[in-house]
Amino acid sequence: MRGTVGKGAVMPNELILNKEHLTGFLRKIAKERELIAPIKNSYGDTLFEVISSVDDVSLDLESRPAMPPKDFFLPPTETLFNYQREGKQYRFEEVLPDVSRVLFGLRSCDLWAILFLDVVFQENFKDRYYLNRRSNTILINIGCHEPMLNCFCKSAKSGPFLTQGYDLQLTDLGDRFFVEVGRPRGRELVDKWDYFFTSATQKDRDEQYEIVLEAESKFGQTVDLDMATSRLINHEVDDALWEELGNRCQGCGGCAYVCPTCYCFNIVDRPVSETQGERVRMHDACTLAGFTRLAGGYNPRQERSRRIRRRFYHKLPFAIEKYHRPSCVGCGRCMEICFGRVDMIHFIKMVCERGKKASQEASLRLGEILVQAGLISREELKVALEKQADTGKPLGIQLIEDGLTTTKEIALALGCQLRIPETAGTEG
Repeated sequence: MRGTVGKGAVMPNELILNKEHLTGFLRKIAKERELIAPIKNSYGDTLFEVISSVDDVSLDLESRPAMPPKDFFLPPTETLFNYQREGKQYRFEEVLPDVSRVLFGLRSCDLWAILFLDVVFQENFKDRYYLNRRSNTILINIGCHEPMLNCFCKSAKSGPFLTQGYDLQLTDLGDRFFVEVGRPRGRELVDKWDYFFTSATQKDRDEQYEIVLEAESKFGQTVDLDMATSRLINHEVDDALWEELGNRCQGCGGCAYVCPTCYCFNIVDRPVSETQGERVRMHDACTLAGFTRLAGGYNPRQERSRRIRRRFYHKLPFAIEKYHRPSCVGCGRCMEICFGRVDMIHFIKMVCERGKKASQEASLRLGEILVQAGLISREELKVALEKQADTGKPLGIQLIEDGLTTTKEIALALGCQLRIPETAGTEG
């Protein structure tokens, strides 16, 4: 069983775990730590659940769980502290989580989402409640060799396999798992129970490499996050699109609750008795009507279209500007829960398609102006438009690069068209 790994030898970073040994490995973990894994319940849904007995559950390592693992780090409702009033004095008792856990069977998108939340909750003010849970959790990822119907993690650069961030990453090779050791806590696990593992061979590495390449080609959903983000940053999304999305949205907040990176919350004080109470944090969502309602009742985002606009700006340009990555990881859950089609996939496609149409119309207008000015022929315009469709460059830049006109000539032609005196006077 031990293969080339000898007693006392340092375990390599690439190992093999035979599937027949998986249950034994998880059983060992469950005896020492709280074990969380994807379980298919009696209704056919796959959810992350705490496992008390590995032998009594049905692990589902083929499907992406319906809900993200976010709730294990940021619970839907949690008590931050209890308070008690004694006369005019108050006594507070903080409630800090303290549990050692292993989260097994994560998908790459969900693990990437946890890494995003890590940055959020330790920026400036360090959230001890989140960080206590996170620092005591080991993450074991399983790369997706079969992306699900609505997955687009490849477009979001968060999968289907990761190169960093995991403690352990598994690749399904059929009768065995190819195991990559990422962080020290992952090494602790394999070193402690090294008799479950053998060293990976070159054949194993080659097979894993082929699976990764094959998985990259299986995505049914591809979107251009970069183009959508660029159009948002440059304010190229018109009000009509936001109005349409606002009319479609039912304000249920489902998109935020299934999103692995949405972290907005509210905090309230709840009385337990006349002298006792608790401060509670609970999930909230920027698409809900009361999220931005002020104490006096005024709501700066009363219109649903403005709340939708805020959500997508937050997910893409705001997150990239602040954290250098989008807060969308391409899991596709919002598409599955939103019957109004106000999900990330439809939003990006709408932005890109309408932006492309507007760009084409602008290019045609510019082309006609240059033809009328005698700077280019209609045949040259046709060729330039065909090239532009492939390169995505603005028509003016395409024409300049092709040597058909210059920046000065385009400026003069536009000046004459718009009847700008300073340029119109230089005609000829």
